[in-house]
Amino acid sequence: MRTSRRLHSFIGGVALAACGLAAAQIQGVTKDEILVGTLQDLSGPLAGYGKDLRNGIQMRIAEANDKGGVQGRKLRLLVEDSGYDPKRAVLATQKLVNQDRIFVMAGSLGTGVNNAALPVLASKNVMNFFPAALSRDMYEPVSKLKFAFLSSYYDQIAPAAARLYREKKAARPCIIYQDDEYGLEILRGTEAGLKTVGAELAEKTSFKRGATDFSSQVARMKAAGCDFVVTGTLIRETVGTLNEARRIDFNPTFLGAFGTYTDLIHKLGGKPMDGFYSTMTVQHPYEDSVSDALKPWLTAYRGRFNEAPSAYSIYGYVIADRLVQALDKAGAQPDTDSLARAVEALKTPADMFGVPELSFAPDRHLGSNKARLSQIQDGRWKVVLDYDQMAR
Repeated sequence: MRTSRRLHSFIGGVALAACGLAAAQIQGVTKDEILVGTLQDLSGPLAGYGKDLRNGIQMRIAEANDKGGVQGRKLRLLVEDSGYDPKRAVLATQKLVNQDRIFVMAGSLGTGVNNAALPVLASKNVMNFFPAALSRDMYEPVSKLKFAFLSSYYDQIAPAAARLYREKKAARPCIIYQDDEYGLEILRGTEAGLKTVGAELAEKTSFKRGATDFSSQVARMKAAGCDFVVTGTLIRETVGTLNEARRIDFNPTFLGAFGTYTDLIHKLGGKPMDGFYSTMTVQHPYEDSVSDALKPWLTAYRGRFNEAPSAYSIYGYVIADRLVQALDKAGAQPDTDSLARAVEALKTPADMFGVPELSFAPDRHLGSNKARLSQIQDGRWKVVLDYDQMAR
């Protein structure tokens, strides 16, 4: 009997040791913690987005860790500054993957940045989870290493451009766009959307990443008689384009994509930004008008960071929240395969932030294809078409 008990104890010990060894062999997972990486712009043109995304991710991870972590492990966030530069992104990803040995990348900012990072991540079987980049490349083709949570720039701008062009009874649609993956997605989506209402772009004009002068592009669109302009721009490019347009008395309907939805547009641009439209999902949390449900979260955020949150703070928080849920479902010994299966089975309801229901499947790695439309009115964003209205 004693021999049998000793044998069982020995076998049990070997099994436990094997489990521990298996966990130790999974990159970024130890018995005590899971390493999460993210690439954010903390010093470049999208630093306003990057800082808030980082803060939101940090806040949700801290909340999870305060409650004991996930499956007994604390999460540790490692942040690298990409400067919104694909070349820097490659080096930063190599550091996170090869030196820091992260388990998963989450919430990285920028289409070009993420596309540059993907091959490095794939080389070490590291998942790119819910990037803050809405290119279709983030979830197509389907791969266990790619999951996105919000609809693409293409899928947002196509119906928005078609609907707004028709409602404004416009005749000469045009586009100004950043000459990279971000701008090209918006160009393609705009062309597809206009095609559904029998229209084609009358003028296309582009600019290089980092440009600050848009006078020639705006003059070109005015000369072409454009009365409806889609902007494949980001923060300063949007402000620069609209300010130049107002300066020369050029006032078409301006429509931007997801990357232009930020309070920084009207903070930096002032009154000339009124009337500008943008696709979006989460509404900017103006502190004097948020719902009662959101007030405790807003107070906690301000208490932690000593500043007001933005929509990008919310995106960061939501990304980390869904990652916490997926990691919990991945089990006590997570690896990339079990995490992928957990995300594919993930379904979360619409939440207090305005994020729509998210659900995935083995053949569908995009959580939602819904979007809304907002407009700057009297210096504030106001939703003018909600999810169900945009779908019509």
